[in-house]
Amino acid sequence: MAKEVAGQLKLQIKGAAANPSPPVGPALGSKGINIMDFCKQFNARTQDKAGKVLPVVITYYSDKSFDFIVKNPPIAVQLLEASKKKGGSPEPNRVKVAQVTWEQVKTIATDKMTDLNCFKLESAMKMVAGTARSMGITVKGKFPENVE
Repeated sequence: MAKEVAGQLKLQIKGAAANPSPPVGPALGSKGINIMDFCKQFNARTQDKAGKVLPVVITYYSDKSFDFIVKNPPIAVQLLEASKKKGGSPEPNRVKVAQVTWEQVKTIATDKMTDLNCFKLESAMKMVAGTARSMGITVKGKFPENVE
C-alpha cells in the first residue's frame, strides 16, 4: 500500500552544504522530518555539485519518512556564472551589466530542459534569453536558425 503524502516542501540549498541550522533545520523540524537524516542524504547526493545553489522538492509522508528530488541550479544563477557577474542590473531596461552568447544560452537551456515546461530546445533557449533580459544581461548576436 502506498504511503499517505502529508505535504511538500521546496527549499534552495547549496550543494553538499546542508546542515541543521536555519533555514533548513526549522523548515524540516516543523514538519517532523529527521533533519540529520535529510542533511546526510542530500550532501551525499549532491557531492558533485558542491557550492551551487540547488532547488530541492521534499515530499514528506504521514509516517515521518520523506523523499526528495534535487533539480538543476536556477537559470538566473547559471546566467550569472556564465557572465562572471555577482548580480543582475537594478534597472534591467536601462542599465545592461553583462553579455552572453547564444551558445552559452543553449548550454544553459540544455542543462535546465528537464525542469522547464517546454518540449523544444528552441523554446527553452527563448525562456533563458527572457530571464537574461530581465536581469539586464544582453544576448549577443541573432537567434540561431536551426536549433537542435
